[in-house]
Amino acid sequence: MAKPAHIPKLLYSYLATEMLAPFFASFVVMNCVFFLVKLIPFLNIVLELEISFADFIRLFCYLFPNMFLYSIPMAAMMGVIISFTRLASDTEILAFKASGISLYQMLPPVILVSLCIALLTSFFSISLIPKSEVAMKQLMFQVAKEKIDKGIKENQFTEALGDLVVHVDSIDRKSGQWKNVWVSDMRGQVQPIITMAQTGDMKAFIEKMMVTITLQNGSLHRPDGSRSQIISFDTYTINIPLQTPTILDGQDVTQLSAKSMTLGQLQNSATILGRETDEGRNRLIHFHKRLVLPVGCFILSLLGLPLGLLAGPGKKAIGIPLGLGFFILYYILFTLGKTLADDTQLPVVFAMWLPNAVFLVLMVYAIRQAAREQPAIPTPIKNYAAATVDKLVQPVQKQFRKIIKLFKSEEQKHPKAVSNPIQATSLAPKKVPIDQEASTFLTEGTVHGNVNSHVFHIQGCEHYYCKNCTIEFKDVALATKSGFEPCRFCKTIL
Repeated sequence: MAKPAHIPKLLYSYLATEMLAPFFASFVVMNCVFFLVKLIPFLNIVLELEISFADFIRLFCYLFPNMFLYSIPMAAMMGVIISFTRLASDTEILAFKASGISLYQMLPPVILVSLCIALLTSFFSISLIPKSEVAMKQLMFQVAKEKIDKGIKENQFTEALGDLVVHVDSIDRKSGQWKNVWVSDMRGQVQPIITMAQTGDMKAFIEKMMVTITLQNGSLHRPDGSRSQIISFDTYTINIPLQTPTILDGQDVTQLSAKSMTLGQLQNSATILGRETDEGRNRLIHFHKRLVLPVGCFILSLLGLPLGLLAGPGKKAIGIPLGLGFFILYYILFTLGKTLADDTQLPVVFAMWLPNAVFLVLMVYAIRQAAREQPAIPTPIKNYAAATVDKLVQPVQKQFRKIIKLFKSEEQKHPKAVSNPIQATSLAPKKVPIDQEASTFLTEGTVHGNVNSHVFHIQGCEHYYCKNCTIEFKDVALATKSGFEPCRFCKTIL
């Protein structure tokens, strides 16, 4: 009977701890940045509506789920990159491999941590964001209604209702009923419509996002040029949409939108509106967005593993800037896919899931190359990029050399006077051969390799005995097979 495979719990817990520490640090830093970005436009609403500190905290908490949808994937990717960059720089990865632990054996804790973070992101995306949107709208509506209530005072003209001006003789504090009410309605009118009533009250309907004034036993006076119209009524209702500043991030938070719907409501709404109509496609875009971003968080987290392994002793930690670049590229592709789904007739599923498919292929390829200890960028592409850079840089170098020669010729024509020739001669630098140190341990005729840049030099190259050349190969084929490539001078010789 085969024994069950042994799970290296110590290794897995160690790697998970190494990833979680930088994840939480990155998470805090990024959310602080997002908080500061959101704070300035948010304060405009707070000051206009005179929101209390407790409501301010509640309202800002409702914004956090939307912030987490973007900060968690970025923090997860940075956590994996930073942890494996440190392990590679401290040669711990090399020690793991020397102990017989391959890169694929290090994957399970990375997958587990990435999956947990992706599930957390999906919880915010699917469940908390719709609830926070609804709660924020209700709170904003209630705060706006309270401002209107506070603005209506006895024996004063109240302009808190926008184009409506209200005057009340007295207010019953227990029932909230008004007595002897006068209302001037300028909504869509050149001349105001004057309404007078014996009693009235105001109610708020959160479901309809509307404030309603109900007047009893009064008359309505509508002027019309030389004529006027007087209408007596027993009950008259005025429906008032909120005119307070409730725009946040370009959206009116008192209006229900697709963000407030659950996944089931989005699907039902798309079916009712028509899946090929603009409104129906908008609902489907929001539906897939709730699922695409958590899956993208999982893929980006795994991509951080090969990016972190780009570091090592004597190497620059380029994984972090590359990770930021890939993160920006992912959201550019995500925005592009969302735009294509919204503005074209492409299938919504294809347009929205295309960035995840591209980064999934990129992630699998990068992990495969890292496991084989091969460069993430293929050698032909690197050579082509180097040749392109040389073509662009060489003209600049030639011009620079011409300028240096011109300055040297000017100095030779006008030499500077030397007060002490003997001292000047003693201070002149001595010409020391470049190969004086390296030639003591390198063999002439072999291929010399630079372990830092993974570039090799052949005999005849001016960098043949460079100070970082500490390894030699039998021939060019063996050097290329070992992952080294010729320098630009050796390419010309070859």
